[in-house]
This record gives sequence, structure tokens and C-alpha cells, in this order.
Amino acid sequence: MNDLAIQLTDVGNKHLYEQIYEYIADEIREGKLLAGEKLPSTRCLAEYLQVARSTVELAYEQLLSEGYIESVPYKGYYICRVEDLYRIGVKEESAYLRQEEGKEKDAAWEIDFSPNAVDMSRFPFAVWRKINREILSGDRQELFALGDARGDLELRRTICRYLHSSRGVNASPEQVIVGAGNDYLLLLLQYILGRNICAAFENPSYRRAYRIFSSFAARTVTVPSDEGGIRVDGLLKAGANVAYVMPSHQYPTGRIMPIGRRMELLRWAALAKDRFVVEDDYDSEFRYRGKPVPSLQASDSAGKVIYIGSFSKAIAPAIRISFMVLPPALLAEYERSCGFFSSTVSRLDQTILNEFIQSGAFERHLNKMRKLYREKHDILLEELKPFLNRYRLSGEYAGLHVLLTSRSQAREEDLIGKAAEKGVRIYGLKEAALVPFEPSYATILLGYAGLDRDKIKEGVRRLKEVL
Repeated sequence: MNDLAIQLTDVGNKHLYEQIYEYIADEIREGKLLAGEKLPSTRCLAEYLQVARSTVELAYEQLLSEGYIESVPYKGYYICRVEDLYRIGVKEESAYLRQEEGKEKDAAWEIDFSPNAVDMSRFPFAVWRKINREILSGDRQELFALGDARGDLELRRTICRYLHSSRGVNASPEQVIVGAGNDYLLLLLQYILGRNICAAFENPSYRRAYRIFSSFAARTVTVPSDEGGIRVDGLLKAGANVAYVMPSHQYPTGRIMPIGRRMELLRWAALAKDRFVVEDDYDSEFRYRGKPVPSLQASDSAGKVIYIGSFSKAIAPAIRISFMVLPPALLAEYERSCGFFSSTVSRLDQTILNEFIQSGAFERHLNKMRKLYREKHDILLEELKPFLNRYRLSGEYAGLHVLLTSRSQAREEDLIGKAAEKGVRIYGLKEAALVPFEPSYATILLGYAGLDRDKIKEGVRRLKEVL
């Protein structure tokens, strides 16, 4: 292989080495460059592209670090075997999308604005595979033995450091419980908090969490909310002692809980021994304006916040590793009622994730995805401008979806049906309702993470004909 048909451009803000890196990585993921093929030398490729040799070296170094290519001494650079892992990853994504809320992804949908999708095209398959291979190449017999029920200590330490630096969460490894998905962690709360609780939710909210609490709690209620989030007077009126909230980016409304309401909520929890707040911080990694919003747990001085997070949005849905940070007051009850449970995540998977984070690959991946999602977010907002005389935009600048609310009376079902006729799937706010409600104004959710730039533009073009 002598040449690579790379078209470099000075349009936009991408460095030349980034363009070279992305082109080669895409070609490998798509199977156009096969394992064992030799890449041009840095000198030859630099001459061919008319760029500095150091530019090509930077691109190759990034490909090396992520495991797309390998360097053979005195021979050159060769493509690594990554295509199998890529296919596995795509399959896992599809399985996840099918199981989400029990709705099968229909092949008839040409464009799906799913708010739950993520972009798998940039997942560092090669890095993940490289770490896996390196771990298994050693004699690591301990990885196949039962580990700590809370999760491997090294991973819990890493999670603590990550949460403190990124979310302001204050925790020790003893407070961290690692589990296979948020569902498992929420189910543990029936043993830790007991069944004689009244759990309160906003409406709409995350339906699966509501169903889990409803399966064991003595009472599960919805309480009023406003632009600031869940209302404390509603908690008091309902007699709730557990509040489930998403203060950094509420799903599905996209609201961010202001500091005043946060303090009010924490004071409510602090006034009674049996009151706790469950903070679901599901997509806090993605914010496109200003600094990240601190976690509620970071402001909790009374030890009343149960913090739950996951790597599903930040890495991939198939990475079924979530974590829960228990306040110190609940640790003894956890040990008594749950300490005998075996870990639900294999030690091998925990070790891979730990190395992925510690090596810096996770941070690089996050930075890449933030940039990618910001680009998609901005494209969607630009394409939606013609709608804003008839619809109000909200939930932007954070997360992976935005909302459009009609300025005149309309039914969500009608809008969803008209979009379906154009091969476009959109989602109504009522689909996340915990108890039925009938708003006068229709609100639809538009997720952009799982669509490429052209699909976003085409999807909005089709929506212009029906909305």
C-alpha cells in the first residue's frame, strides 16, 4: 500500500493530524483497511500529502495509542486486527436499543431521533481490545476468582478519583458499590432502605426506575414539579421519605435544578433520619456551554444523597458497569443485608475498565465524544431555527437530546404519526409519563447522538413537512 486517499482541508477547526487520524481509523473500522496491511512510512505519507512529517507522526502516535496500528521495528506500521470487535460492538448496541423500554427498533424507520441512542462509530474498539489482550496475556488467575461483593477495590478507588475530579463527589472506596447496570443497584435499595418507604418521583421521569421502586416500596408517588425541578412542598404533602431526582439534567425534560432548589431538597432530607435523596447522574459528562453542573452529592454535608452513575452513555450501552455511592449512614445496613451478595460484574470486565480509565483512554474518549456530540447538537439547533416561530426549544446545551414544544394546541400522537409517514421516528413527552396526563401543548424529544450529520439534516428536512 503506497498511498492513502486522504482529502485534507483547512475548513473548520480540525488539525491536519486529526484529519489523518480520523480517516485511517474510519477506514479500519469499516473494514477497508485490513489487518496485516502495511501503512506508508511517515516520510512517504508526509510527502504525498504535502505536510510536515511531524503531522503524520502525531496521527500515527494517536493510532498506536488506541491500538488501531502497531509498529514493527525496522519494518514499519501495520494495521491491527480490530474488525471482529467492531462487529461485536455494533451487535451489542442494537440489542440495547431493542430492549430499551421494550420497544424494538423497527427497520422501517429510516431516521430515528432516539434520545437513548449513542454514537458507536467512535467507540475505541481497538483500545478496548488491546487492553483485554494485554490483561489476558499475563497469568492473572485472580481475575477468574470471586472478588469483593462491592466490586474490585482498584476500580472503586479509580471511580472515587474520577467522580471527585469530574463531579465533585466526596466518597471513599468503601462507599462505592459496583453493579451490572442501574437496575441491579436500585434493587439493592429494597434491602438497604427497607420496603416500608414512600418513594417520590417527578412526572414524567425515568420509567424503569419508577417501576423498580414500585415493585418493592410500600408507596410510590408522583409529586408536582416546576422549572426548578421536584417541589419540596409536594414531598411533604405526599409524606415521602425517598426522592428520586436527576438534578444535573432531568430526563426527559432536560431541566437543570438550580442551587436554591438543591439546598431546599437537601434541607428536607436532613430534617428526618429516614429521608434520603437518590441522585441519578446518568449523562452529566455531556455539557456544551459553561462548566459542568456539580453533583447534588457534592453539596451534601448531612450524608443524605445516594449517588448513582453509569458508563453506558459515556462509553457504550453494552458496558454494563454502573456504580452507587452510599452515604456513610447506610454502610452498616448494606453490610448486614447485602454484604453476602456476589458481585454481578466479572473481575475481568472491571479490570479492563479500570485500566481504560487509568491509562487516560477514557478521558481522551470523553473529550472526543463531547466534541462530536457538540457538533451534532449545533447542527440540530441550526436546522431547527425555522421551527422556532411555532415551537419552543428547551433542554439544549446538555445531554443527548432537545425538546420542541408547540406554541399552539396540538397532540403529540398526531405529530408522531405524521413523522412516521415520512420514515422519521420522534418521541413524545407523554411516553415518559409515570401516570397519564394530557397536556394542551405537544412536546417531542429529538435525540441526535445516534445519527450522523447528514441524517440529522435530512430528518429535520422531513419534519418541516409535517410539524
